[in-house]
Amino acid sequence: MDNTGKEREAVQLMAEAEKRVKGSHSFLRGLFGGNTRVEEACEMYTRAANMFKIAKNWSAAGNAFCQAAKLHMQLQSKHDSATSFVDAGNAYKKADPQEAINCLNAAIDIYTDMGRFTIAAKHHITIAEIYEAELVDIEKAIAHYEQAADYYKGEESNRQVVIAKDSANKCLLKVAAYAAQLEQYQKAIEIYEQVGTNTMDNPLLKYSAKEYFFKAALCHFIVDELNAKLALEKYEEMFPAFTDSRECKLLKKLLEAHEEQNCEAYTEAVKEFDSISRLDQWLTTMLLRIKKSIQGEGDGDLK
Repeated sequence: MDNTGKEREAVQLMAEAEKRVKGSHSFLRGLFGGNTRVEEACEMYTRAANMFKIAKNWSAAGNAFCQAAKLHMQLQSKHDSATSFVDAGNAYKKADPQEAINCLNAAIDIYTDMGRFTIAAKHHITIAEIYEAELVDIEKAIAHYEQAADYYKGEESNRQVVIAKDSANKCLLKVAAYAAQLEQYQKAIEIYEQVGTNTMDNPLLKYSAKEYFFKAALCHFIVDELNAKLALEKYEEMFPAFTDSRECKLLKKLLEAHEEQNCEAYTEAVKEFDSISRLDQWLTTMLLRIKKSIQGEGDGDLK
C-alpha cells in the first residue's frame, strides 16, 4: 500500500474511533462496556497516528496521538497518556513547533504529578532545543534548561545521582553560555564557577574544570579588568592545575595586553592560542567584546 492508501486508511480509523467515543457516552453504553469502546478508540487513534507518520503527514499524526492521550487520561491511565502526548510532540516537531511544545508540556505535567522528575527533565530539554533551533527564543530556552537542571538536581536515587548531576551540569552550562551571550554576565559567572567547583575534584571530569573557570574569568573580564584579575587568583588557588593550563596563560597575556592597551599583543595572544585550540563561536564572541574595550581597536577582528 502506498502512502496515499495509508493516509486514507488512517482517516477511516479516525472516523471509526470518533464513533466509538460518541457511542461510549450513551446511557446504556455507559452502564455496559463504555470503557471498552474508549479503549478501542484509543487503539484506533494510535494506529491512525502511526499510519499518518508513514505518510509523513506529521500534523495529522500529532493530532491523532493527542486524541489517544486525552482518552488514556479519561481511562485514568496517566503513563499511557503521557507517552501519547510525547509521541504527539515528536510528530508535531516536524510540522508545528509550538504545538509540539504544548504536547510536551502536557506530558511534563503528568510526569511531575506522578513524581517522575527525571523523565520530565528530559522533555524540558527537548522543549529548550525547539526554542533554540526552531522558534529562536533564547530566553524561553534558558527557562526550560534551568527547569531541567532543577529536576535533575532533585534526583535522590543513589543509582541515578551521578547521571542526574551530569545531566544537570549540561543544562546549566547551556544556560551559562546563553546568559553570557545576552550580557547576563553575573548569572553566567555563578554557573561556570559552580560547575567548575563541582568537577575539579572528580578524576574523570577535572580536565573540564579549567574550561569552566576560563569562561567565568572571561565573563568577569568583559565587566571589569580588576574583577578578572581577582577571579583568576581565586581559581588558581582553588584549582592549582589551572595555573599550568593554556587557558590560564592566555588570560594572563590578555590581562597584560589590556592593561597596556596593546591591541596587537592582545590579537597575537589569541592567534597563538587558536593555532593549537580552535576558538568556537562563543569564545570568539567573548574575546571580541573584551578587545573592543581596548582604545583604538576598531576592526572587530581577532586575527
